[in-house]
Amino acid sequence: MKILSSPTRLLIFILLFPVLIIFSCKKETSQTLTSQDEEQANVAATESDAEAEDVFDGVFNDVLGVNADVGLGGTGIFSRNSSGNYGPTDLNGRIDNTNLLPPCLNVTIVHTTSSIFPITITLDFGVGCSCPSDGHFRKGKIITTYTNRLLYPGAMATTSFEDFYIDSIHIDNATTFTITNTGTQDKLQFTVDVSAKLSKQNGNYSEWHSHKIITRTTGNTTSTPLDDSFTVEGKASGKVKRNDLLVAWNAEITRPLVKRFICRWISEGTVRIARENLSANSQWVGILDYGIGNCDNRATLTVNGIPHEITLR
Repeated sequence: MKILSSPTRLLIFILLFPVLIIFSCKKETSQTLTSQDEEQANVAATESDAEAEDVFDGVFNDVLGVNADVGLGGTGIFSRNSSGNYGPTDLNGRIDNTNLLPPCLNVTIVHTTSSIFPITITLDFGVGCSCPSDGHFRKGKIITTYTNRLLYPGAMATTSFEDFYIDSIHIDNATTFTITNTGTQDKLQFTVDVSAKLSKQNGNYSEWHSHKIITRTTGNTTSTPLDDSFTVEGKASGKVKRNDLLVAWNAEITRPLVKRFICRWISEGTVRIARENLSANSQWVGILDYGIGNCDNRATLTVNGIPHEITLR
């Protein structure tokens, strides 16, 4: 067997590199994908959007749920058990989540000035552990700076991530996540902006850019989050890499999503998802249906008339 010298191998690689690049990008840039490729592209885009929606819905709940001084208190990892329900309440109606907090979690609170706000709260999961609230494994840090209590109009919470993982998903350190209270005294509403990259150990990743309006529809007159329901409206875009498949896509909520703090998952609403450059009336435009209110981890993607079951995290 003839063994090529290092310079020769390098020359061959240099000559082939442009060919490899063209081949790897073919599925993203081509306007005439096969039916199989179109279906795979939409399923991958839908799963990418749904996964990112779920990850950052969890972050939203955690940022809002740290305590009642900065948010609602008692939501996200600060409230629920592994079956998605809240912990028991005491005689004053407060949630007893003593046994629900992740055992590895260390919470630090830093006042950056002599006044109460701004305040920075770090959720440090260290080397990681499973969280009793939802069963997910977390490690690393979630760092949030609050300008005021999030229930007050104009208040903002800006979150960054430091070597943070949820299960096998790494949230890139450059990810930005911002919550702004854009409501009024009698109507709680948040604008949530996310620019993120979610990576996995096998080299697959998702880029996600989202702009959502989250409005409380029930629970405005009570002090507990247990009866709160929110609608979610807005758009997202992104790019997903799945092995040799690379797809850029856009998504728009066509029927408001419904989130309730007593349920771990989005339980209602529809999202229209399509890869970039796809015509609006194409048969390959997908519709993701989260259902009609049942609290479960199932959603249905319909593309080209064929339903696909999507399992939420």
